[in-house]
Amino acid sequence: MELAPSILSADFSRLGEDVKQIENAGAHLIHVDVMDGHFVPNISYGATVMKSLCGRTQMPFDVHLMIENPDQYIGDFVTEQTEYITVHQEACRHINRTVQHIRSMDVKPGVAINPGTPVSALEYVLEDADLILIMSVNPGFGGQKFIPSAIRKAQELKGLREKYGLDFRIEIDGGINLANVKTVIDAGVEIIVAGSSVFKAEDVPARVQEFLDIFENRE
Repeated sequence: MELAPSILSADFSRLGEDVKQIENAGAHLIHVDVMDGHFVPNISYGATVMKSLCGRTQMPFDVHLMIENPDQYIGDFVTEQTEYITVHQEACRHINRTVQHIRSMDVKPGVAINPGTPVSALEYVLEDADLILIMSVNPGFGGQKFIPSAIRKAQELKGLREKYGLDFRIEIDGGINLANVKTVIDAGVEIIVAGSSVFKAEDVPARVQEFLDIFENRE
């Protein structure tokens, strides 16, 4: 199990300090939500903000490109700390080619699906991806309510992974909090993205520890 707090919900006036807080508390990845105002109805930040954290933290970057024409920008997000770059199935006309493009840069490729996209849309890319990201809210804004159908998607992906002997990891993003995180873990999710529930907490390090305690004590 890994916790990937999303810096979309961090305080950008003290981003380095916020990231150091979650790192010292035991978080595993930095989730980097990139939005272009076209694929999703919001604009976040670009590669320059992410790269400003290089050397400020040892945590790897988990990049989530919620953008149109992601192939054009993938190279901008490749650093020595970039572990995953995830693109949306809905944004890629030739998803297999995009996945191979990411892998050619020595980065692990991921594919994300929106709440309205079925798992079946991924059937012929599962063997090429290192990560599948289930959106449990409609992408574009932080702080949204969790969409329960994401649980069934996680269960379905776990079943397909076992059926075909694959080794992709399952990640979930959107509306995850202390009340529902065990349910998604039980469904097969291994990487938990948490934005508002971490960075908007009164005590951020304590909140990270609460998530880690649930990971450690799950049945």
